Amino acid sequence: MPEQLDLNLLRVFDALLQDGSVTGASERLNLSIPATSRALGRLRRAMGDPILVRAGRGMAPTPFALRTAPRVRSLLDEASALVSADREVTVGDLKRTFTIRINDGVAATLAVAAVDATAAVAPGVILRFVTEGSESIEALRDGSVDLDIGVGEVAAPDIRTATLYRERLVGIVRADSPLGRRRPPTLAQLCRHPHVSASRRGRSRGPLDDALDAAGLHRQVAAVVPTFAVAALLVASSNYVGLVPRRLAEQHGGALGLRWFPVPAALPELEVRLLWHARLDADPAQRWLRDTIRAALG
Repeated sequence: MPEQLDLNLLRVFDALLQDGSVTGASERLNLSIPATSRALGRLRRAMGDPILVRAGRGMAPTPFALRTAPRVRSLLDEASALVSADREVTVGDLKRTFTIRINDGVAATLAVAAVDATAAVAPGVILRFVTEGSESIEALRDGSVDLDIGVGEVAAPDIRTATLYRERLVGIVRADSPLGRRRPPTLAQLCRHPHVSASRRGRSRGPLDDALDAAGLHRQVAAVVPTFAVAALLVASSNYVGLVPRRLAEQHGGALGLRWFPVPAALPELEVRLLWHARLDADPAQRWLRDTIRAALG
């Protein structure tokens, strides 16, 4: 008769996939190593898969385990929400890792505030930030991502959203650049300098180019980089002009030797949103985290 799965076994599976070893999983679960090894044996029989296999000096998850891990994490989250609904969470005793998918322009200003705010009251909480690769909401549905922070429209009945703040892009130049030293530059003045464009998809055109087209102007894009952070570093060591979120320029421009200025064009306002799956609405730990992130942004 096949081995039966229960929540305790699924918790072992989740810990094994997070730590990649029996020893690490046993410490996470406060179990003995022999007990964790026996649980791994039961998982292998129940799932018909090795789950973890030897890889050099360590262990590596099988393709089946990697495919299954998000679904197991989702089931555990739902079980936790069912048991803890309408209960208060003791934040100081909370031991949990939250995976947050985040845009790099937002991460540069939000990550520090979020980590400081959570670490001050919940030392057992780990915030695991992952970069955007795909904006697919399936990661929220299957539990591989707990929260998504970024821009863009999402229309799905099972996805909850809350606006964190609104943002605009500003121009940046090296601090010793003559551009915009006394007053914000005109569009024509901006076009006299080479530009660096930040685009994860490798695009050289953006909203500024539409404004320049309307004014009969054209800029020279000398470089396209994947993130705002790289754009800021490139501008700091060149005569390029860049566009970055205002919060990024305000918080890190001085340390990088940059000066920022408003762009004289009607660039679209960016709305930075917090997204999560509906099943976690009632989870007090996740609700606390959402409230903490919103509060950290003032």
